[in-house]
Formats: sequence, C-alpha cells, structure tokens
Amino acid sequence: MLYNLYETQRSLMEPFAEMAQTAAKFLNNPLSPFSQTVYAQRLSAGYDLLYRLGKDYEKPEFNIRSVDVDGTPVAIDERVVLDKPFCELRRFKRFSDDVETLTKTKDQPVVLVVAPLSGHYATLLRDTVRTLLQGHKVYVTDWKNARLVPLADGAFHLDDYINYVQDFIRHLNGLHGNCHVMSVCQPTVPVLAAVSLMASRGEQTPLSMVMMGGPIDARKSPTAVNNLATQRSFEWFENNVIYRVPDNFPGAGRRVYPGFLQHTGFVAMNPDRHAKSHWDYFKDLVKGDDASAEVHRKFYDEYNAVLDMDADYYLETIKTVFQDYSLVHGTWDVRSPDGDVERVKPQDITGTALMTVEGELDDISGSGQTQAAHDLCTGIAEGDRLHYEVKGAGHYGIFSGRRWRDLVYPQVRSFFLAHQPAPAAKPAAARTGAAAVVADVSEDAAQPAATAAPATRQRRSARKA
Repeated sequence: MLYNLYETQRSLMEPFAEMAQTAAKFLNNPLSPFSQTVYAQRLSAGYDLLYRLGKDYEKPEFNIRSVDVDGTPVAIDERVVLDKPFCELRRFKRFSDDVETLTKTKDQPVVLVVAPLSGHYATLLRDTVRTLLQGHKVYVTDWKNARLVPLADGAFHLDDYINYVQDFIRHLNGLHGNCHVMSVCQPTVPVLAAVSLMASRGEQTPLSMVMMGGPIDARKSPTAVNNLATQRSFEWFENNVIYRVPDNFPGAGRRVYPGFLQHTGFVAMNPDRHAKSHWDYFKDLVKGDDASAEVHRKFYDEYNAVLDMDADYYLETIKTVFQDYSLVHGTWDVRSPDGDVERVKPQDITGTALMTVEGELDDISGSGQTQAAHDLCTGIAEGDRLHYEVKGAGHYGIFSGRRWRDLVYPQVRSFFLAHQPAPAAKPAAARTGAAAVVADVSEDAAQPAATAAPATRQRRSARKA
C-alpha cells in the first residue's frame, strides 16, 4: 500500500515540478521582461529548488566518452558484454589510432569493478571507472532496478549475487586469461565468498582482490548502519520495509525494498547536511554562481537516483552479514546454480593477492571492518597482502574525488601491477610490423596487419578520411 501511495504522490507532483522548472527558466531568461524585476532572481532560484526537490530522478549515465592515457586522448565505447536478469556486465573499451598508445594498453591489467547493490546505481562509481581507465581494461557490474525485472525472471537471492560474480570472473578469465577484482562497499562480502568458493573447487581465481570500505566483519567499530541491523529483528525488516511493486512497472508484484525508502534512510542519516546543501544551492543561484550550482546538481542527480532491491537478496544480506556474521564465523553455506550447497572457506584462497582499503572517517563501514578480510584469508602469503587507510577520508572519499585520485588510485594501480604477469614476448616480425599498420584499433588487439605497399596504405588512409 505504501508503495502505491508513494507512486500516486509522485505522479501528482510531477506536473507541479515541471511547472516550477518552466517558471524558473522564464524568470531567469534575459529576454523576459520579468527577469529585470527586483525579486526575479530570488523567485527563479526558489522555483528551481522546488523543481529539484519534486522531480523524479532517473538512472544516470556513466557518460565517459574519452580518457587520457599518458597524455593521449583515447575514445571510450561503453557496451554490455553479458546480460543477466538482474545485472549487466558493462565494458568500457578503449580505442585509439595511436600505435604507441595502443601497444601500451594491450597488456594492461583487466579489472572487474563490482559495484554495490545497496540503493544507488553503479554510476556512483563513475569517478572510479574514469580513473581506472587511464591504465586498465575495465568492466563494471551494472545492477538493474528490481522493479523493472518481470516476475517471470524469478527471484534474486544473495546466493545468486555470488553466482553472478563467479560467472563474470570466469568470463573475463576466459576472454583475457586472467583478471583483477575490485569491490566497493557492500560487494566485498559476496566477492570474498565468490572467490573462496572458486578456490575451494580448484578453479582459476583472480590475480588479486581489492576490497574497499566493506562490512567483512560488521562487529568491528559498528556504525549507525550496523546498529540498525542489530537493533531490529529479521521479522521487523520483513514487515516494515518490504513492499510489492505497483502494477505500472514491468516487475509488478515483485517483493522489493523500495528505492524511495532507502533514499529516506540516506537523508535521515545527515538531515542537517542536506538541508544546508540545498540552502547553499539556493544562494548560489541568487548570486549567479553557476559553477557551484552545477556541482550541487551533479551530486544530487546521482544521490537521488535510487533503485529497488529484490526482497530476498536484501533480507538475506541483513541476516547473513549484519546479524549472523556468517562469513567470520565460518558458517556460511551458498547454493550454486546446480543446487549444490558449499561452505564458504576464505582460507582456501592461495593464488589471489589481497588489498583492503578503509577511510579514516568512514561512517558507513567502520574502522577494521574491511581489514578483517586478512584474518580470514590465512592461505594468502604475507607478501601478497596490503592494507591501506586513507587519512581524512570518509566513505565516498576512498573511491571518488581528490583523495581517490591522488592517494588511493596510485596504491591500487601499483598493487595490480605487482601481481600482473609479464606480457608474453612478441615475435620479432610482429614487433617490426607494429610500427606500420594496426588492424584493430581497440585495446584488445594491437595486432599488426600484413605490411602493405606505401601506395596501398595511402589509399586506405584516404578511404578512412
């Protein structure tokens, strides 16, 4: 019932939000006579703020069109390489017509970035992805909004999340020979489980795992998020935050933890900060500070865009990670797609290096929660481990913003490179031909075409132009 009431309110508010946007533009248009009145700027700012507060926020785009690789612009092609009912595996493939740059990118590490499924879309890691693309081949798990997944596609459990991650790792290992995995926040737990199960079966595991700000052991330095999960019973969550998707969505009837409830919880954690941010936005509009106003818009376009999570997945995460601590107690059993039940044993991981990253001021995953992975992965050699605490960083600062780019990324890049196999030696003929013509201008195949006569190369260049 609550979900239906929310959708009704949203539908009623939508035309008023559009009217507020129109009024804001009209009062701010220099060609409008009303824009010259005394209070026009304030009224325009007020209407703009009303529009921002009342509008519906859809899933943002990554919008990464190019990156610099050692000073050379490289085009990015975003594509879906695997499409599952609840997740798309996206690749950000780099293209260049510069032979030297192409040769350099061909042997760079392959990184699977496992984005959190905890309310926001994977685009929250836009800065993470853009930075990694400077020196890595990058794939990202783009989780789908559960309200858009038809009931016919079945339910989605925490076990399914783990199985998805394993399928993605196998796909990249088969395509590239090996890969590294980076998990941010919530997925640190299922990623560790996925790699543990693969190691126990004797499968090829990733070259390394980088785990950032996640609740491996949520008992350590508990935060408000942890306390909520422990102070409420499993039944309370099931009875108070789970609703069925209304009829106007493809996933009608699916039990979910709605995005709008999650967003309410996010804001409730720091209401004063958000109120001040919106007040500052209003003042920036009045002053004509367009740069500061645009920063606000970009942040809240991402922050206010939320997705529904399948109820089974959400409730099982609460119980497994935050109430039973099944991973650290060694009591976690996971069901595979073929129905087998397997025990998660992190101590079986031996061939995968481990790096953990925590923010000194993280108020979502407390100090020591992520570092606890080292206590569980006893089979990993001491020389293949690293823990890094980012001074002055909160939760988002370890994977986005200046601290991520200047402090964390150099450490992560060095860790990946330290555990990246040396590229296979190329035949002499291939090394000579690479300076001539490149058949595939993507990062995967800097393989030389047969050397053509000068006149032939000129004709090919003319056709391309």
